[in-house]
Amino acid sequence: MRYRDRREAGRRLALVLGAFQGRPDVTVLGLPRGGVPVAYEVARALHVELDIVAVRKLGLPGQPEFAMGAIALGGIVVLDEELIAMMGVTPAAVERVIAVERTEVARRERSYRGSRPPLDVRDRTLILVDDGVATGAGVRAAVTALRRGNPASIVVASPVGSRQACRAIAASTDGCLCPEMPEPFYTVGLWYEDFSVTSDAEVTELLKRARESAGKSMRERVLPDRRGHESIAG
Repeated sequence: MRYRDRREAGRRLALVLGAFQGRPDVTVLGLPRGGVPVAYEVARALHVELDIVAVRKLGLPGQPEFAMGAIALGGIVVLDEELIAMMGVTPAAVERVIAVERTEVARRERSYRGSRPPLDVRDRTLILVDDGVATGAGVRAAVTALRRGNPASIVVASPVGSRQACRAIAASTDGCLCPEMPEPFYTVGLWYEDFSVTSDAEVTELLKRARESAGKSMRERVLPDRRGHESIAG
């Protein structure tokens, strides 16, 4: 089964996450850039907070489309040591790729977050969303980084993924919800009709919309009573 685009994938993914709907302790975290349109639809359907966690794939030298690992904000690096050895990638070459992507992770975090403080994940239930899980390296790097903040739990959700990667992620988190695990998997983009690149501007706009929507919902819940005092609408 193929998805029309990331937005449709997010709406369908939200259907298997109904248990989290409306919970004030839940935050949906999108992996920029492609995971954010999916996460936006999930957060909107569940009526919960949306934020991001910056992660970058570490591509093989000369073959950047193939991931040999991933890096997350805070210097968290996850490497596929078996693949690196099999492809004969030297430690120096790996370090060069890490240096480039570390700079990009920091840039994205500044660009998307702006002046807002880093997300406080302590005691929160996190739903980590990407547009697809191939090797799972990016997700694992994000999970490792988020664990430093002592969240209550981390659940990974993706519209499509390889069975092997999703099972491995499920074993190291509080759950991995992936409604489509086709075999053979090949690549994430194969399972979307429209898998065009998500821009920085789109990520920024979706985060802005989510904040505005959350603010509007909060204002609608706070109503003046007849004595001029504020009361919380049930």
